[in-house]
Amino acid sequence: MSDSVRETADIETSSDGYAARFSGAVGAWMLGVQSGLTLKLLAGSGAKTVLDVGGGHGQLAQPLLEAGCEVTVLGSDASCSRRIAPLIASGALNFQTGHVVELPFEDGSFDAAISFRLLPHCERWETLIGELCRVARKTVVVDYPTSQSFNALGPLFFGAKKKLEGNTRTWRDFRHEEVRHAFESQGFRVVARRGQFFFPMALHRMLKSPALSRCLEAVASFLTLRSSLGSPVILCAESERGNECQKNTLLL
Repeated sequence: MSDSVRETADIETSSDGYAARFSGAVGAWMLGVQSGLTLKLLAGSGAKTVLDVGGGHGQLAQPLLEAGCEVTVLGSDASCSRRIAPLIASGALNFQTGHVVELPFEDGSFDAAISFRLLPHCERWETLIGELCRVARKTVVVDYPTSQSFNALGPLFFGAKKKLEGNTRTWRDFRHEEVRHAFESQGFRVVARRGQFFFPMALHRMLKSPALSRCLEAVASFLTLRSSLGSPVILCAESERGNECQKNTLLL
């Protein structure tokens, strides 16, 4: 693969500058929502070995380890390992470099493959999904922003969001159907889809109050707004190869 078509969006999401978006109590709360939903989905699949593609941000490495998973993080560059260096040095997890859309692993090398903060910045996102499905024996979990949410108004507020966050990049919003089709083309069936927040994450950062944010999201959840219009979405897909998928989908 030539450097001109390499996908390296995880270099930015593995940086200290990007991590600053999740600093403080509000950031910890948002990451807690993300890890809580992700661990529940993986627990349902029984996955023990997990590949985290683009996971140099470290948002899920520690929670996965604490849940008893054997974790491998794949980064597009050695610099992507900096934020998880203590875990690598201690032997708690494995880190490898390689192309995120040409994963250096054999088919079915892991029980599960996950990728967070990467899909909306990956030009070859369908290829990324295909690679995640190829190396996963059972389960793939990804997150993505959806246009079927407050994000539909994103272009109107991009300037304000960039001013608040400082290093906001452009991103791609997805429709649920196109992501589902991408997984189905790889022999995977979507079994769960969870909206993380009804209100924009930028609003929660601006409020600087986890208690207020929890209250707002609780009301949205009670009104079923978060399940129907939440974003980013965490999606779980199960392989239809070998093991039979769950009989009932968990789409909410």
